[in-house]
Amino acid sequence: MTATTPDTARKRADELHEILHEHAYRYYVLDEPTVPDAEYDRLFQELQAIEQQYPQLARPDSPTQRVVGQVLEGFAAVRHAVPMLSIRTETDTTAGGAEAFDARVRRELRLTEADPPVAYSAELKFDGLAINLRYEHGVLVQAATRGDGEVGEDVTSNIRGIRQIPLRLRGVDAPVLEVRGEAYMRRDDFEAYNERQRELIAAGAKNEKTVVNPRNAAAGAVRQLDSAQSRRRPLSFFAYGLGDVQGWTVPPTHSGLLDALSAMGLPVASQRVVSAGAAGLVAFHQKIADERDRLPYDIDGVVYKVDSRELQARLGFVSREPRWAVAHKYPAQEQMTTLLGIDVQVGRTGKLTPVAKLQPVFVGGTTVSNATLHNESEAQRKDVRIGDTVIVRRAGDVIPEVVGVVLDRRSPDVAARPLFDMMSWVRGKCPVCGSPIAKEETEADWRCTGGITCPAQFKQAVLHFASRRAVEIEGLGDKIVEQLVDAGIVRTLPDLYKLGFANLVALERMGDKSARNLVDAIDKSKSTTLPRFLYGLGIRHVGETTAKDLARHFGDIHKLMDASVEQLLEVPDVGPIVAQSVHEFFEQAKDLIEAAGGKVSGSVSKKTNWLVAGEEAGSKLEKAQSLGVAVIDEAGLQALLAAPAEGVDEAAEE
Repeated sequence: MTATTPDTARKRADELHEILHEHAYRYYVLDEPTVPDAEYDRLFQELQAIEQQYPQLARPDSPTQRVVGQVLEGFAAVRHAVPMLSIRTETDTTAGGAEAFDARVRRELRLTEADPPVAYSAELKFDGLAINLRYEHGVLVQAATRGDGEVGEDVTSNIRGIRQIPLRLRGVDAPVLEVRGEAYMRRDDFEAYNERQRELIAAGAKNEKTVVNPRNAAAGAVRQLDSAQSRRRPLSFFAYGLGDVQGWTVPPTHSGLLDALSAMGLPVASQRVVSAGAAGLVAFHQKIADERDRLPYDIDGVVYKVDSRELQARLGFVSREPRWAVAHKYPAQEQMTTLLGIDVQVGRTGKLTPVAKLQPVFVGGTTVSNATLHNESEAQRKDVRIGDTVIVRRAGDVIPEVVGVVLDRRSPDVAARPLFDMMSWVRGKCPVCGSPIAKEETEADWRCTGGITCPAQFKQAVLHFASRRAVEIEGLGDKIVEQLVDAGIVRTLPDLYKLGFANLVALERMGDKSARNLVDAIDKSKSTTLPRFLYGLGIRHVGETTAKDLARHFGDIHKLMDASVEQLLEVPDVGPIVAQSVHEFFEQAKDLIEAAGGKVSGSVSKKTNWLVAGEEAGSKLEKAQSLGVAVIDEAGLQALLAAPAEGVDEAAEE
């Protein structure tokens, strides 16, 4: 059909919208195509021609908008109107995990044995990437990643390419309806993609590579700045919940919500049931375990939710996790291999971790040659000895671990070898900086006492500070940090903000464009939020949630730095251990000076030998200059403390 006037073109375009949306729904969601592919293509091309002739007729919900390619310079931040919360993971992979969840729910609801079983909605736990879809008046206007739960990234252009996701909801015209679900890659799509990549690599194509598992493939596709490249990785989607809702009545049960989402044209997994009590959950867990390998996509467990929304409201939340839901995982994938040796790694908090060096083995979707032994006591409990045949486990993105030893494969000469002992293994010293190691009585971990003077600790501290969930300095990876620290260019975190193009372009394998991009990323990170900054500092026992609580309570970094332990204990969910850790972190410089025999003063006087001043020092700096007091920065303080001199007499901090 040829459209000759704007009016007839508009009418035909409307008809084609309805026809193509219906065909797409039946093909991609119901898997019940009603027309051949050639007919769908003919109708699609007709609509494309109309929109090219009359651009004003191109609508946001037009099927043609799925294939509009664009290259973005970066992802815009999206603040979620309703936070995207995580749910608790039940690590007991036996039937006891389901029974424990049911027992907790009944206890919280104060139910007795005489009360009837609680109704639960049980569904799959997909191994993909959580996505929030925002529909306004039924039309998809935005798609965002989970991010840190409160702020995600706008990935609308890439999500439009997932044909299972309707650009317009069926029968819903609510002002706002946010749908949450999982973007994932089917196993057959994953294998087909990797096969194409292998062919390209064999043909000599540059910058091409395979992906290690479907989840990584999905995450890479969603966060690809070039939407045309993103569409090379075919993704799918399952809906399972809601975000912000305005002008739509939410069903009284979770199972009813899933039915409603399906009626809107959204894909909802068919493997779901409503069951009564723990017995029903156990049965579902076992049923899916039996079917797991036959599913066309990866899962790592199942999810149980109290079905009644009224009971959900009564149960509420704990530490921002709903009491009414839990993820019940399956046993992780395991393989056997040989333990070749044990190295010791130093983390950003000084923790010494024994790492098993393994005969490489393919497990959990990737080749593993290193696995954690966690700590000395775990290594001894598992009785691991070099040369043993060990069981290695890797689940999802979790660091591989040595689960245990296959004792019936242990030879006499291996049995004669010594157990791992941290003190003797590293001869009492940090394997990186040579500082003494120590272990508190209440802890299982040995730690390097060198603090930030230990290169290993400092490198990890910089990487943590620059990580995506902290201040986020894109492009500042392991190799660059290693060069910057080893060369003495970066000695403290503030040194990152003194880096310039000349510093960076001189690094090994650093081109002009990469150097400029990193300078821009460092500058961009200056606008981070207080919670992300606090998390980035790497204060022991302070995770993302605690960082947000501290920022919300104090509102200002200086107030937090001056807070006493008692004041820190006033923060919700902050206990004595966390309070003491935060307080000690901000007293670090004081402790170092006093350990060197010096005295710390809050004011500047003629007796002051040095003033330790930051970039924006105020009145103390002016007074120090008028009195002729020497002024040093943090790097100068570290050098002073490291020098084998008479110690520090008196220093003031600004």
